[in-house]
Amino acid sequence: MSFEAKRCGVQFSPPSIVLIYQHKETKDVRKRIIPVRNFSKYSDCSMAAEGLKNHPRHRDYLEGVSESQLEKLHIILRDHKQGLSLEHSLASFRLDPDEDLNQLDDDKLARKKGKMDELFEKNRKHKGDPDFVYDLEMDFTKTTQEKCSWDEESDDGF
Repeated sequence: MSFEAKRCGVQFSPPSIVLIYQHKETKDVRKRIIPVRNFSKYSDCSMAAEGLKNHPRHRDYLEGVSESQLEKLHIILRDHKQGLSLEHSLASFRLDPDEDLNQLDDDKLARKKGKMDELFEKNRKHKGDPDFVYDLEMDFTKTTQEKCSWDEESDDGF
């Protein structure tokens, strides 16, 4: 049997992964609620996502869902169990160019780095792409910088 995943989400009570899928042969659209068992606020989300993806009962349905997406859904469930809001959980996946990443804890930093890697791979140019240029050279115009008082002084001792 072959299925095509259309949408994937979470349900907080009881903790579950909700999958909207379409049967490829009959074109029937159905909803499957996959309970997340033995999952606490201290659980490892990547291991839980891998276990769910490889579970014999759900493997065929989750074939079109990436493991990283399942991990994100597990992180949202874990954050909910820790008492964090849905908005807070989703904000931790967004990239803010002005945010100081040195101030983040390891878990949030790993989320941000994962999102950056995903964005990099999406924008990356490969050799087979039609707009790929091998040795691209770009000239960036330099803006004139203001002179500072410490620029004018010279330290002869160095």
